[in-house]
Amino acid sequence: MSTLLISDLHLDDSRPHITSLFEQYLAGDEVRHADALYILGDLVEAWVGDDDDAELPQRIAHATRAVREAGVPVYFMAGNRDFLLGEAFAERAGLALLDDGVVHDFYSTPTLLMHGDVLCTDDVAYQAVRRSVRTPEWKAQVLAMPLEARRALAAKARAESRAHTSSTQETIMDVNADAVSQAMRDAGVTHLIHGHTHRPAVHAFELDGRNAKRIVLGDWYEQGSVLRVTPEAHQLRILQK
Repeated sequence: MSTLLISDLHLDDSRPHITSLFEQYLAGDEVRHADALYILGDLVEAWVGDDDDAELPQRIAHATRAVREAGVPVYFMAGNRDFLLGEAFAERAGLALLDDGVVHDFYSTPTLLMHGDVLCTDDVAYQAVRRSVRTPEWKAQVLAMPLEARRALAAKARAESRAHTSSTQETIMDVNADAVSQAMRDAGVTHLIHGHTHRPAVHAFELDGRNAKRIVLGDWYEQGSVLRVTPEAHQLRILQK
């Protein structure tokens, strides 16, 4: 009995070994015998629309649908790299879409699930960009562009993101402790699981006089990372091909 959570895979043609590791892991016994698989955002380096005819989205859809057809629910929550992923691809890929900030019960423990970027409130510049690109109007305008224009826009956004990351203090790009506490307080939970920061760890702390836990999922840039939740424990593990 286990539930598996992954995030920040950033799948991209430039790192084919990670795509292969993702496919290998989803085809393995641990996933196929799990109660559920959760993907908490940034599945790909950039998502340009559900109509993308490149090979990578097709491989992803094949891998996730096979898990769903094996009887394991696959949940997907958008991150900052794939918030344009919509119902059309989700249906093809067998994904159940989740809103950021949903609470799911893991073995009698209500748990807040987030991508994690909204918790990085000290990064004011990032939060301003996030608000502007998440509006229905912005998304509709971008998705109306030709596919090649969207690919060029995604490449430009990735370059700007790298420049912002390299010029911003790491502490500013991490989650804000007050934002974490408030999110958990608002959700009425003592357990939070999120990704985005690429700093895998289990943080125990006190929240309003109660023992609380924040678990950060790892990224897949150089290797895989998975959180295995059972009724008894939370285990962060490294995956290597």
